[in-house]
Amino acid sequence: MPTLKKRTILPTAAEDAAITAAAKSDPDAQPLSDPQMAAMRPARGRGRQAGSGSKIQVTMRFDQDIVEAFKRGGDGWQSRINGALREWLVQHQSLKA
Repeated sequence: MPTLKKRTILPTAAEDAAITAAAKSDPDAQPLSDPQMAAMRPARGRGRQAGSGSKIQVTMRFDQDIVEAFKRGGDGWQSRINGALREWLVQHQSLKA
């Protein structure tokens, strides 16, 4: 059990039983069955994915319409800009080679 703050007032056994009975009587808040608990899986992590470790952070300025066009595609717009720059680099390096 986690450490409680000082002056935490715990319910008595009777109060705890009344709280549990009230919760169980709510049809929208029924406890999960053992098979349901066994089938549960951890939720996916939230936030951005871990980076590859090979990227560096830079500050750049783009025209507003360019950024808006990439953002209209939804999440991952920065990665799409990175891909567009990589594609440009490949095409232009092959011209020089």
